[in-house]
Amino acid sequence: MEHIAALLLVIGCSNTMTECRELSVPVSVFETAAECTAERPFALTDVQGKAPHIVAECLTVDPALEDDYDQIVWNVRPDGTLNASLQVSNLVVASNAARPEKDYLSQQ
Repeated sequence: MEHIAALLLVIGCSNTMTECRELSVPVSVFETAAECTAERPFALTDVQGKAPHIVAECLTVDPALEDDYDQIVWNVRPDGTLNASLQVSNLVVASNAARPEKDYLSQQ
């Protein structure tokens, strides 16, 4: 299984930079940060015209947390600066494997 070292995030915004959304690109995950950086200009060319302002950033993926990341948090400032990060939410799921199965037919 290949590991992901970087994720390319591309955001398209309105002229006023007040309405922004993520844009899809053909390739968004990379085995090295260098590959992501090299692909960035081509990805920007692919999405040209989909929004008045387009910004992109390569986000570094921590290999220890690769399977735990469940959020991409981003914000585009009025000056067009993109701040983004991968995060792990604080959601905790608990289970008890020792719990006996209920017999719904015999319960009243």
